[in-house]
Amino acid sequence: MVDQDLTARSAESGHEVSDINPKRVAMVGLALATVIALALLVTYGLFHYFYSGETRTRPLPSPLSYSREPTPEPRLSVEPGEELKTLRSEEDAMLKSYGWIDRDKGVVRIPIDRAIEILAERGLPVRAAKSAPAADQNLQRRKEETKR
Repeated sequence: MVDQDLTARSAESGHEVSDINPKRVAMVGLALATVIALALLVTYGLFHYFYSGETRTRPLPSPLSYSREPTPEPRLSVEPGEELKTLRSEEDAMLKSYGWIDRDKGVVRIPIDRAIEILAERGLPVRAAKSAPAADQNLQRRKEETKR
C-alpha cells in the first residue's frame, strides 16, 4: 500500500520523491563550502605566523651583500646564432691565414688551401725503407703459421 502511494505522488510531481531531499543536499554543500573556507583561512593564518616568525629571527643582511652576485656557470646564451657566427668567423680566419704556433721550435700555421696544394705536390709521407723488410718478415711468419 505504501508503494502505490509513492508511485502516485511520483507520477504527479514528475520525479522520484522518495530518493532525495534537495534541502539536505543544499545543506551538505553549504557545510562542505564552509569547511573548505575555514581550512583556507587556517592555512593562511599559519603561513603568515610562520613567515613572520622566520623573518624576525633572520639576521640583517650585510651592507656588502647589496651588490648583484654573478650568475653561476654555465650561463645561458642570449644570442646563440650570433655566437656561432663569431666562432665560425674566428675559425675561418685561422684556417685562411699564416701565423706562428711556436716560434722557438719553428712551427707555423699556413692556410688550409696552401696545405692541400703542398700535399698534392709532395704526396703523403711514407715510412722509412728499413721498416719495409720488417713488414715482409712479419708477412712470411704469418704465412708459415697458417700452413702449420
